[in-house]
Amino acid sequence: MSIITLTSDFGRLDYRVSAMKGKILSLNPEVNSVDITHDIQAYNLIQASYIVRNAYKYFPTGTIHIVSVDSFFHKSRKNILYKADGHYFLAADNGLLSLIFFDIKPEAVYEITLNNRFDDVVSFTSTDVFVPVAVHLANGGLPEVIGRKIESTKQLLFPKPVYNESEKMIIGDVMYIDNFGNIISNISKDFFETLAKGFASFTIKFRNLSLSKIYSSHTELVVDWERETEYHGQSAAIFNDSDQLELTIYKGSKKNGAKTLFGLNVGENIYIEFF
Repeated sequence: MSIITLTSDFGRLDYRVSAMKGKILSLNPEVNSVDITHDIQAYNLIQASYIVRNAYKYFPTGTIHIVSVDSFFHKSRKNILYKADGHYFLAADNGLLSLIFFDIKPEAVYEITLNNRFDDVVSFTSTDVFVPVAVHLANGGLPEVIGRKIESTKQLLFPKPVYNESEKMIIGDVMYIDNFGNIISNISKDFFETLAKGFASFTIKFRNLSLSKIYSSHTELVVDWERETEYHGQSAAIFNDSDQLELTIYKGSKKNGAKTLFGLNVGENIYIEFF
């Protein structure tokens, strides 16, 4: 069975998500549509790229992913199809796909030419452009039928941490805050471990707080499971399942998690100082 995933900044209140699913069923009732999320903050490409990048890998090769974030139609902006890592991705040419695949070269990129004639009316990109292309691919159609290969698309730079050699310090950014209030940085495990080899210890600094240990999971900090409740509310740094440095509160939530207690926002700095 063919799979089409849906990611958007549409939320759940309005009709748009249902319209996409209805259009898929109208074109092919056998296609399986799966929601990744529709709670992306409006036009937030960094947030969308983090979620899609970490979700798509769990789907079978050949899955088609519609990413409707900052996707409202304008004739001066292309809509594009990426074939990358064995999957297909549909999005506006707003730089989003370059953020998802900042370290992977796409196998092919197409400008979607479906519905872009001078007399075509596109009232809603997701139903009028993305869904017909996705169902065409799900039916086994070739991408060349609905688009033409192109070499150039809008590129955005994924925020990367830097190493200040004179200060012996990594300077990273908060790039995402999840549903539990966990603060995810752009400092990867590989980047940290490469630089940490020449030092005996380190301190993670943010705002006026600091941590001196990184755990491999949220539960590793619990050393006595008979007294597990005593660890609730304890702060920690971990490398999460995406191998990104994460600041967390054990058993925290949106109301009392790291975001609330540490007061960090997306874009603020996190420092790792080596000794």
